[in-house]
Amino acid sequence: MVDVLKLGMVGLDTSHCAAFTALLNEEANEYHVPGARVVKAFPGGSALTTVSTGRVEKITEEMRERFDMEIVDSLEALAGLDGYLLESVDGRQHLEQFCVLAQFGKPVFIDKPLACSAEDAKAIFTLARQYGAPVMTASSLRYAAGFDGMVPADAEVFSAEAFGPMSILDDYPAYFWYGIHSAEMLFSLMGAGCRAVTAHHADQYDVLVGEWADGRLGTVRGTRGAWPSFGAVALTSDGLKSAIALGTPPYYFRLLQHVVPFIQTGQSPIADDESIEIAAFLEAAEKSLANGEVRVELAV
Repeated sequence: MVDVLKLGMVGLDTSHCAAFTALLNEEANEYHVPGARVVKAFPGGSALTTVSTGRVEKITEEMRERFDMEIVDSLEALAGLDGYLLESVDGRQHLEQFCVLAQFGKPVFIDKPLACSAEDAKAIFTLARQYGAPVMTASSLRYAAGFDGMVPADAEVFSAEAFGPMSILDDYPAYFWYGIHSAEMLFSLMGAGCRAVTAHHADQYDVLVGEWADGRLGTVRGTRGAWPSFGAVALTSDGLKSAIALGTPPYYFRLLQHVVPFIQTGQSPIADDESIEIAAFLEAAEKSLANGEVRVELAV
């Protein structure tokens, strides 16, 4: 019988907490992902954004009652487990929280966004190497049915646009809240190598145009209003490809099918440099927006 890994969860302020735990812990679930169970959780919470303060108490109670979850009062109380899911909704907390988790020397999945600055993203991976605590970070949209595999593995991508909802909050870094999803989709198609970005803002959408070092252009189009779908279009050596992300099977199921093997092996399917670059891309886009839609080079 294969051993079931025991996981700790950090940050009970996102709907991902119950959704992920249900898929991992409930064997009767239609989309159960075997191999790991969440056994302890630290509520955390961020005073910087109402999307955290307005949720943490309710979600903590749901985790306790629905899953009979052991709720601990510190990150240190999670020591001794096989791996960790860092779920805190405020990416600005991730570096501080990972500073503690890294010392346990076990794999850590950091939910989107990895961090809200390139500096923090780099620091996370530096700590990961220092303590032997591998990191994986990803949006579930990266692995969504319909989109995942849209472009054949051996095809070259000349240009791509990823699109999806991009609401902007008053108390959260603008593009890191929902723009992270489309950015992850774009980079999964284009790969690393973006060197500059220009952001353009309109009432119903924002467009972020990235310039890759080899001359390619990649675009994120974030919408607001009656355009709820995520998807992408790519110009490739195998022709023009397009797809809409499908919700069946669930995005989270598809993501956890990659997260559990990562925790088992310590090998992330996503290159560290790509994850850092996505943070740098969104950070540069925010600087572009704040400075009159000027071109901004990535801090990589």
